[in-house]
Amino acid sequence: MKGARLAAVLAALVVGGAPVVQQPTLPPGVVRAGEYRVSPPAAPAPVVRGAVYDAGPFPLSTPDLAPGEGRDATVAMCSVCHSVRYITMQPRLPAEAWQATVRKMIDVHGAAIPEGVAQQITGYLLVHYGSSAR
Repeated sequence: MKGARLAAVLAALVVGGAPVVQQPTLPPGVVRAGEYRVSPPAAPAPVVRGAVYDAGPFPLSTPDLAPGEGRDATVAMCSVCHSVRYITMQPRLPAEAWQATVRKMIDVHGAAIPEGVAQQITGYLLVHYGSSAR
């Protein structure tokens, strides 16, 4: 009897303790469409007569990096692993932080960036996204 009761309590904890995914509450007539998903692709939103459609919270375009010497090397090397949005969404970082970031990409994440190109990338990031850049 005790074993059955313990199993019931544990089952209640497992089911009761499961996380609940909360869906955002949308105003009446608004259909959420365009959620950004890499895999599997999102299904198109159903067409509802008279509805207002919301494009979703994530912009799908990639921002352009500032023009300048080293931009092409930065785009070519960095976008192999991640979007250049990771660069533009960073706060203005000091030289040491950009140098450490580029070094981390090479040493920790295995980015195959030659030393001369790494210096070009770091210089570009400092000029356009460094703490003294405007």
